[in-house]
Amino acid sequence: MPVDSQQIPSVWARPRARREQPALSREQIVSEAVRLLDTEGIDALSMRKLGTRLGAGATSLYRHVANKDELIELVVDEVYGELDVPDSDDAADWRAAATLRAHSMRSMILKHPWIASVLGEMGVAYLGPNMMRLSDRMLAMFETAGFPLDEADNAVRMVFAYVTGMTTSEAAWLTMLARSGQTEQDWMRRLWPAAEEAAQDYPRLQQGYAAQRDQDPSATRDRNFAYGLDRILDGLEARLRQVKGSAS
Repeated sequence: MPVDSQQIPSVWARPRARREQPALSREQIVSEAVRLLDTEGIDALSMRKLGTRLGAGATSLYRHVANKDELIELVVDEVYGELDVPDSDDAADWRAAATLRAHSMRSMILKHPWIASVLGEMGVAYLGPNMMRLSDRMLAMFETAGFPLDEADNAVRMVFAYVTGMTTSEAAWLTMLARSGQTEQDWMRRLWPAAEEAAQDYPRLQQGYAAQRDQDPSATRDRNFAYGLDRILDGLEARLRQVKGSAS
């Protein structure tokens, strides 16, 4: 069947079929795809393999999704649905709410590290219902705090960009560790002599490595994430004071 050249290639841009196949629903397909991705990673995902896990042929899957890209759009939105997003927020406590949501997003990405390799490819992932709900409630949070809607939109983009940028790097690192069969502590212990040797001619790096030598790398990642998030929110808080000052 020819594809309409004007149609956006996305599962969210075309109508969902009215009749579902009773033996295999879209929801079943997506849930099993998430399990496959969590256990075997993004490289293991194929329509044929997923169909086998579901006890169905790949053709059955194509009744619900046009291709693998659409399937990935669906699984990305599915895991965003795991986030706890309250309906409303106290304007005075917007910073605490933003912090909670940012840490929740980070936890979700680290729980499903395969998502790190597909977020940048999913150009219209924001059209998924779970992502739309998250975005709208984040906008409401910043708007309630006192930002005009256009600035609230930019604030949401900043927080999303920070969380995804920092956490996708973490997820890639943890995925590499999982493949190596080593713990984070084991890897750092083996790497440390080479790192210290390489830093001998760079006193600031040498000092930094020495200070981190006996630190828990997981706790260090937590602190680094929190530090950057706090600086992002510091900037937004300063901007909010300007907005409120100009309005008074």
